[in-house]
Amino acid sequence: MTRATDPAQLTIDTIRVLAMDAVQKAGAGHPGTAMALAPVAYLLYAEEMRHDPAAPDWPGRDRFVLSAGHACILQYAALHLSGYDVTLDDLQQFRQWGSRTPGHPELHHTPGIETTTGPLGQGFANAAGIALAQRFLADRWNRPRHTIVDSWVYAICSDGDLMEGITQEVASIAGQHGLGRLVFVYDDNHITIDGSTTISFTTEDTAARFEADGWHVQRVADVNDLDALRAAFAAARGDDARPSLIVVRSHIAYPAPHAMDTAKAHGSPLGEDEVRATKEILGWDPDEHFVVPDEVREHMAAVAERGAAAREEWEARLTVWREAHPDVAAERELDLEGRPREGWLDALPTFEAGEEIATRDAGKSVMQALRDFTPTQIGGAGDLVESTKTEFVGTGMFSKVHAGRNVPFGIREHGMGGIVNGIVLEPAMLRPYGSTFLVFSDYMRPAVRLSAISELPVMWIWTHDSIGVGEDGPTHQPVEHLMSLRAIPHLWVVRPGDANETAAAWRIALERDDGPVAFALSRQKLPVLGGDGLASTREGPLRGGYVLWQRDPASEPDAIVLATGSELSIALEAARSLEPNTRVVSLPCWELFAEQDAAYRDEVLPPAVHARVSIEAGITFGWERWVGEDGVSIGVDRFGASAPGPRVYEELGITADAVADAVRRVI
Repeated sequence: MTRATDPAQLTIDTIRVLAMDAVQKAGAGHPGTAMALAPVAYLLYAEEMRHDPAAPDWPGRDRFVLSAGHACILQYAALHLSGYDVTLDDLQQFRQWGSRTPGHPELHHTPGIETTTGPLGQGFANAAGIALAQRFLADRWNRPRHTIVDSWVYAICSDGDLMEGITQEVASIAGQHGLGRLVFVYDDNHITIDGSTTISFTTEDTAARFEADGWHVQRVADVNDLDALRAAFAAARGDDARPSLIVVRSHIAYPAPHAMDTAKAHGSPLGEDEVRATKEILGWDPDEHFVVPDEVREHMAAVAERGAAAREEWEARLTVWREAHPDVAAERELDLEGRPREGWLDALPTFEAGEEIATRDAGKSVMQALRDFTPTQIGGAGDLVESTKTEFVGTGMFSKVHAGRNVPFGIREHGMGGIVNGIVLEPAMLRPYGSTFLVFSDYMRPAVRLSAISELPVMWIWTHDSIGVGEDGPTHQPVEHLMSLRAIPHLWVVRPGDANETAAAWRIALERDDGPVAFALSRQKLPVLGGDGLASTREGPLRGGYVLWQRDPASEPDAIVLATGSELSIALEAARSLEPNTRVVSLPCWELFAEQDAAYRDEVLPPAVHARVSIEAGITFGWERWVGEDGVSIGVDRFGASAPGPRVYEELGITADAVADAVRRVI
């Protein structure tokens, strides 16, 4: 066969060849989907999307999310051909150490990548989160005849994405809230790693499911029919009141003579012989690699020209909008700074010693105090606002007709997590949050992990953080969760010991801009600590750990008791009952304390003092880091039980007497 002469078709074939070459050179990757979806990628980057390769972060751009992140070579090839700073050498270094083309798209790593994807369904949720944030900002900034937020969010999802439960959660949320300007292309290629989808995914009518969720659904019978794809995109853009799903039938590894429609083509290089045969079918020289024809370069140069013109037009609109609405423009500039309004630190509440306040209730007070200082902070709970106390009272609920700050996610924790990760990708959105019981963090862990990988400044607010939950019993009493979450690199977990430590936790979260912060808050009331020689629980947590109290602070302690959360007051009670010079250390955020300089850490935990006891109402695994080989850890190395919280604490040995006895033993 001869090589295509039509510029569009030749560009599509170039994407296919680059995908084959890159995966073959790497010796690993997913060529099949990239080859099949080359027409979709071409149309999105060359015709449909409003984007400027010279300004990948331009606010007025359309967004593209590859939820099927395993097919990332498709996006890398499209970015290269469109004129982004992704070179042929980058494509040749696909999946190699230090390259800009990793095995799945990574935020902050490659120009033109909007979010980290790979775990199936997460990108789907991120895309919905971006669309939700865009809706919120459109309501906040747009004015009649002056529109500056009007982007579209495009995404590609796979059979695997739609099998994951998170996508059903998100599809339901997106339909419920009418997240228009959100367009998904579903690659219906009938193939998974284990074989044909006939073995696992044929009884479901996916299109009907999305229609039932309130989506605009279309079908394209052949991915290579560019006119049909164009018409589908046009119809999707014609309905901005509903999210859109375009079900596109494709053939994985098209047009490879032997690999097409095979499971092997999903996750393995095609092999030298098959690559040669496919290039011959396309009319390409099989001995050439990583070639981009001059005709393709010339054709795709129009992408940059069109993008520059679109950006210039948007910037002109922005200028007119600023002149017409200077007050709103000033607010937008403050929103884009990514921090609370001036005066927020003074607005943080101070709680009086002697009161008894659950840290979840303290968190509610902090939220209300900061409400007007954080106008673009939005979020919600998994149908648990009444329990987690996470609501900005008086700011309205997000819905089809109103972009309020309180998002009713429903009982969809995993979807909530992925959506929150998408919301924060809009720079003006300040620390979006998702909330549920700590025990249900299990339902959202993949999204939490990705927030840490991507260094996303989001907040995870978990309450009912221990056996103190009481009567609900072991199914609702988290014991292993704190340690399991602390094991996630770059995630800060804060478990405040009283109301003032809770206010400090909010300060920690709002001041951190390079990663997520999680709270573990109590259901039960805790005493507000203060006076009688105690350090400030409002300031101490800002370094992760601090000396709360010591019998004789002028001399080296005989023993140290370390605690977090609801056990801090227990530790203090025990230490005060002892004659030896005992120090109480509050350690609400291990990760932040570990980042302090060695001198400060040694000041709080003198290396020469080996008599150490920790107490926390969770598993003891991990505490050896702080108590050392000679220390003792008091905790709950079993599941809890159903009874009133105080009785559960007593029966499981989480008491001041147990701490005091342990201190005597280690001394």
